[in-house]
Amino acid sequence: MIHIARRMNRLGTETAFEVLAKARALEAQGKHIIHLEIGEPDFDTPMNIKQAAKKALDDGFTHYGPAAGLPQSRAAVARYVSETRGIEVLPEHVVVTPGAKPILFFIILACIDEDDEVIYPNPGFPIYESAVEFVGGKAIPLVLKEEKEFSFDIEDLERLITKKTRMLILNSPQNPTGGVLTESNLSNIADLARKHNLIVLSDEIYGRIMYDGHKHYSIASLPGMQERTVILDGFSKTFAMTGWRLGYGVMPEGLAKLVTRLQINSTSCTSSFSQIAGIEALAGPQHDVEKMVQEFKRRRDTIVEGLNSIPGIRCHKPHGAFYVFPNITGTGKTSKELADLLLNDAGVACLSGTAFGKHGEGYLRFSYANSIPNIGKALERIAKTLKQQAVAIS
Repeated sequence: MIHIARRMNRLGTETAFEVLAKARALEAQGKHIIHLEIGEPDFDTPMNIKQAAKKALDDGFTHYGPAAGLPQSRAAVARYVSETRGIEVLPEHVVVTPGAKPILFFIILACIDEDDEVIYPNPGFPIYESAVEFVGGKAIPLVLKEEKEFSFDIEDLERLITKKTRMLILNSPQNPTGGVLTESNLSNIADLARKHNLIVLSDEIYGRIMYDGHKHYSIASLPGMQERTVILDGFSKTFAMTGWRLGYGVMPEGLAKLVTRLQINSTSCTSSFSQIAGIEALAGPQHDVEKMVQEFKRRRDTIVEGLNSIPGIRCHKPHGAFYVFPNITGTGKTSKELADLLLNDAGVACLSGTAFGKHGEGYLRFSYANSIPNIGKALERIAKTLKQQAVAIS
């Protein structure tokens, strides 16, 4: 029998892919499933980006590139982040990776020793906790509150900071809640980060997907924060490029060299032709992104209104990303019970709130990266299933 390292017991997973597999299995049996579980835009990658990739293939960008990224790719990211965050970013601050997750994993590997504490949002993206625990750190949940629009009180954060705290993970706009940190929120957080000498890992992957006049702010733009902040971003969500596996991190130059060494030891480098496509995504026309965001807003309004009309469910209107996180405690079911019921009985795939940590109990996550007709059908099925359940109980 092959010996398995104990550390593997500390490694979690991302439930969205497990639920997707279950949904696909049901589809193979002939059941019609509406997919509201996976965080993937249903739009195609814009044509100008695909054309840039095709040309890159013809131009010979099919070989190894530098581990930190092609020079022109790092320069494009530096220009883009400088413009969108209002800070001065140099190519030396940038590491381009195959997807954004390696930045999360590499930064934690580079900065967190055993027993170091990392504060992370809960409910939140499950890989935060997984990666911290895997390297032997201690993941400390910062509870996001529905009544605070899925934000938190600064006093709650301060109470969690100890002498062992090394890092704070932020995510705005947030997965799974769609919550957004304001400039005032970030200013208070920055005060604590400077006071306690914390590294901030700022996951800004949904930063371009904002609604109702809300603006994305990066904590890196605040005084004294760029030198202690790592910005995690990528192309999957904004440019509908999930399958391209292209992300990047922006960080102090010394840390970028360490992250580059980790990349050398794992993936070697990022696909060269994908990076050329990424340059076009950042520097080319942005009208397709704007159209996608407008359509996401229409879908958000549709699903929020529909969920709030179903007895037992209440749903806050998110200001960013493409998820809703409705409170389902009024149904009398746990999050997993209801998620399983909706998948198996209603043919609607969604995620239990507990897929995002223990403080997600009482909620479900629906991705509205699907068409309005499909969202409408899903709402009808959810309402019908819950009504049938109520009748059966009575």
